[in-house]
Amino acid sequence: MTHRAHNFSAGPAAIPLPVLERAQSELLDYGGTGMSIMEQSHRGPTYDAVHNRAIADLRSLLGISDDYAVLFMQGGARGQFAMLAMNLLGDGVGAYVDTGNWSFLAEKEAAKFGRTATVWTGRDEGYCRVPAADEIAVPAGASYLHYTSNNTIYGTQFPGTPDPGDVPLICDMSSDILSRPTDVNRFGLIYAGAQKNLGPAGVVLVIVRKDLLALSHDKLPETMSYKLMAAKNSMLNTPPTFAIYLVGLVAQHLVGLGGLDAVEAINERKAELLYRTIDESGGFYSPNAAPGSRSRMNVSFRSPSAELDARFVAESAAADLVGLKGHRSAGGLRASIYNAVPEESVRALVDFMGDFARRCG
Repeated sequence: MTHRAHNFSAGPAAIPLPVLERAQSELLDYGGTGMSIMEQSHRGPTYDAVHNRAIADLRSLLGISDDYAVLFMQGGARGQFAMLAMNLLGDGVGAYVDTGNWSFLAEKEAAKFGRTATVWTGRDEGYCRVPAADEIAVPAGASYLHYTSNNTIYGTQFPGTPDPGDVPLICDMSSDILSRPTDVNRFGLIYAGAQKNLGPAGVVLVIVRKDLLALSHDKLPETMSYKLMAAKNSMLNTPPTFAIYLVGLVAQHLVGLGGLDAVEAINERKAELLYRTIDESGGFYSPNAAPGSRSRMNVSFRSPSAELDARFVAESAAADLVGLKGHRSAGGLRASIYNAVPEESVRALVDFMGDFARRCG
């Protein structure tokens, strides 16, 4: 058995071991072709089947209807900050909910292409919570309402879906897509970088309602046009074939687990165990997120001092618990417990946390 660390990295993050093992077994000879899938033409029938199977399994997992196009694009979620505005902003106002670094940067990028408005911000509160439903007011003339469903840095997550009124709802779902059931029909567009729950870095998933494709104007660069990418089934140019192949394997793996209801139950158990350890530490550990806004994907917390945080990171790494240092902009500690992080890894972490608190408290 190959040595495997307990990986709590925020992204690129853990990939399910069965997926890695299957990819390893198929790496040199995919399906008896005598070639790796990454060596094959994206126009050939072998890759075409992989590409379309990945789309079909994602549609099945998320309940994506034929009213939506499923795209594989490049440039990551940050690329979508600009592409979203280039395709959909037009002469209206892009309304943004600011719950942390990524939503803040999304609006900043969109403002290069037109008008934007911050309709709620948690900046003054240290991004410790997400807004209540009645705190979001969409301005007249809005082209869309944009929010980030899960904040990786501050450990907050929307427990439900905001109401955008009469405008399309846009969501950056990079860090919690496929972690729970999602009613895609409530959204105009969802985008997600792959490197947290979907697979490896290098591809971004875009789910866009087909009626919105008409808003992609003809002067856009071809590979940045949702309309043109949809028309070519994401193969206008050479797609990141190996990354898409791995996304497809992840989707198959989640189908095999029983779908997103089963995945959500596992994620609830992991998060409950970790937050209970923090809450019952007698104040030794303190969470960043307020109750009601706590993320099941990224648990941000602190020990009593920055010195102890640094010691925690060093000692946990020595115990094969990696990726627990908080984001550079927030400090503290962070455990990212995405789908692929097994429950036994979370149990190993809480055992370490209990021992560390006893020794250092």
